[in-house]
Amino acid sequence: MDSKNVTALALTGATVVGLGALAGGHSVSAHFAYADARGSLVKAERLRTLSAGEVRTALGQGGFDASTVRRGVDAYRLTYRTIDTKGRSTTATGLFAVPRGKSGRLTAVSYTHGTTSYKPDAPSVSTTPWAVGPAYTYAGSGFAAVAPDYLGLGKGPGVHPWKDVPSETSASLDMLRAARAFAPRTGHTLDRKVLITGFSQGASSALGLARALQDGADPHFVPKAVAPISGGYDFANAELPALLGGKLESKSSTLYVAYLLTSWQRIHGGIYRTPQEVFKSPYTEHVEKYFDGTTPGPEMFKGMPDRLADLLTPRGWTVLKHPSGTFSAALRTDGEVCGAWTPRMPVRLYRAETDEQATTLNTDHCVTALRARGVTPQVVNLGRPLYQGSLHLGTNVAGTGQIVRWFASLPQR
Repeated sequence: MDSKNVTALALTGATVVGLGALAGGHSVSAHFAYADARGSLVKAERLRTLSAGEVRTALGQGGFDASTVRRGVDAYRLTYRTIDTKGRSTTATGLFAVPRGKSGRLTAVSYTHGTTSYKPDAPSVSTTPWAVGPAYTYAGSGFAAVAPDYLGLGKGPGVHPWKDVPSETSASLDMLRAARAFAPRTGHTLDRKVLITGFSQGASSALGLARALQDGADPHFVPKAVAPISGGYDFANAELPALLGGKLESKSSTLYVAYLLTSWQRIHGGIYRTPQEVFKSPYTEHVEKYFDGTTPGPEMFKGMPDRLADLLTPRGWTVLKHPSGTFSAALRTDGEVCGAWTPRMPVRLYRAETDEQATTLNTDHCVTALRARGVTPQVVNLGRPLYQGSLHLGTNVAGTGQIVRWFASLPQR
């Protein structure tokens, strides 16, 4: 979890792109005729235009490898139609970035971001190098970067349903559709084959999107390769035991557990009747608000305890150590990203040598599950990269630089 503020870039403000020419050249009336369709575009805003040098500077400020960047970037915020966790119509936002000076067909890279709890920290709103670095890397290297904010983050309504792979998948798929509709307004079209990556929370989202596209969820897009980074792929049998057993960094473990319980209570219900059942005082009064998208990360970080022992009641420990009911069912769904499908595309799993937030057992278990289905993914050990003192965060920075090179090496058609 990125709980710290990093230096924001001084960039130009947003301008709204006229709706009359959106959705692949449809007129205004045609656009609104499709307004209820999933992936239809509601609004597009130009956020900023950067030269190649400015992109490299921004990436350098965040520690990202800028050596593959050859082009400037045009960045947009897309607001689009999607569905919520109950299948009801809603909207979400995301960052769409394309290379400058390169017209025609582009290969899209879908990048799904890691955990954040504050709406303005999402890729389409934040200007920090951490938030925009992966999208700028891919766009500056010649790809179309498609980075959904997920439900309830960025400018999307409601509360973010954290660690809910089904809604992360649908939001990512519909963001791709919106990007395809908008791309002609930038002088581009999107190729059918999609490259897919994501970090931490977004690693599971990336596998979810790859699975959906392989299963034919969209008639246009097909997955070309998938490269998730440092995912919590097996919360039930790897991540939760490590969190509860004190094998991971104490503060981040406390935050993840609080986020998981409050989020899954909102999504699924039946986990607790009142916060007092699972959280100790004085945190019962604030914990749900800390994770409703309106509390800045540093404020949430300061207000939460440093140890799980100071957060959880005996009932809270029981829920996590002995999952049952809706909580157990949600864990099974979460684990299906590796265990319930057979990828028919190249798969590379990126991780650190060790990780203080997402135990590397997650990756080991994912490899075992895929091998049981006849798939042998390549595991890339990123060593011990650091970002703001974190190996976990460092894998996003180091992995992005390696993945963009792998994606560029793949056959173009």
